[in-house]
Amino acid sequence: MATDPKKNQEHEDYILKDNKKTKFGATFIIIVLILLAIVVVASGFYMEWWEF
Repeated sequence: MATDPKKNQEHEDYILKDNKKTKFGATFIIIVLILLAIVVVASGFYMEWWEF
């Protein structure tokens, strides 16, 4: 199997690429984490773990 050397030189090995899929995935994960934090705080008030 022969590989194209130009193609290999242009390829960069990193996980987070600057494309639509990565931006959507990162945004989705951040939103889910924020929502989980809000739910934990709200359930803490509901269960009366914290009293202010």
